[in-house]
Amino acid sequence: MPRFSPTMVPATPVSIAQAAALVADGDVCAFPTETVYGLGADATQEAAVLRIYELKGRPRRNPLIVHVPDVAWAMRVCAAFPPLASRLAERHWPGPLSLVLPRGAHIPDIVSAGLPSVAVRVPAHPVALSLLRAARRPLAAPSANRSESVSPTTAEHVLRSLPGVPLILDGGPCPLGIESTVLDLTQPRPRLLRPGALPLRDLLSDVPDLELPSCHFDEVPGPLPSPGLLTRHYAPKATLHLVSNPEARFVAGLPSPTGLLTHAPLPQLDGLCDVVERLPATPEAYAVDLYAALHRLDDQGMRSIVVLAPPRNEDWRAIFDRLERAASKAA
Repeated sequence: MPRFSPTMVPATPVSIAQAAALVADGDVCAFPTETVYGLGADATQEAAVLRIYELKGRPRRNPLIVHVPDVAWAMRVCAAFPPLASRLAERHWPGPLSLVLPRGAHIPDIVSAGLPSVAVRVPAHPVALSLLRAARRPLAAPSANRSESVSPTTAEHVLRSLPGVPLILDGGPCPLGIESTVLDLTQPRPRLLRPGALPLRDLLSDVPDLELPSCHFDEVPGPLPSPGLLTRHYAPKATLHLVSNPEARFVAGLPSPTGLLTHAPLPQLDGLCDVVERLPATPEAYAVDLYAALHRLDDQGMRSIVVLAPPRNEDWRAIFDRLERAASKAA
């Protein structure tokens, strides 16, 4: 299959058909979802999935999420689809909820880092759904960026992070801005693996006995049970400092230029930061622009980014998770 030029094209019926042909041929393409842009390949072709890992520089112990167009396709990907999965799918699909279920035999080990489970979801973006229907195959699709770096919420972010992707479908900015919530249904008790764009409050109303994470999974050797669990993840090029009460003396001592990302006024820092990104004070609206704001600060050459820590409660759990990992110094 020839490479397309330019690599970033508006998402139209013609370009979606080109992308579908590309993945059918064993290659990859980038496409928008309601959460972030994904880097997709045929989930049933081991060599195609390997290309995802190679392009991203992604550790092989970090599994992928399989995207499908509907529940019927999800049942083909999974070896079992219990009643709770059906109820959650009926309520939240299409949408930002990934369910970890027993893996079907035709999904290769590489998709799930060798685990007997697989994460699956139906995205709620018209371009993603059109691509999945045109491709007529499940697509393994992590975020379309280099491993550990800030996730992409525009096609331009993908192009800068992964210039080797043969085709990027431009569907505009992603409406939710952070990755899906991942829920493990392979254990006796449902377990939250990754907080995400589906609010935890909504999930708890559906699964009141939900088990919340009690440890950092990355501290355990071997395959990770879900994407998004590496200690260092979602990180900008600049050093990110997550601070509950940023003091002027601390900020003044950081390598400059310095950017500030905040959801509340911080007049004590007005003259100390070169660029200020003010995000909304509600978690849903904050999430929409979070990654884009980190990209903007990187694009302006910041060496340090100070982030006012959001509230540490269930409404902000997904945001805090992303910022805490972005601030991690782990290699």
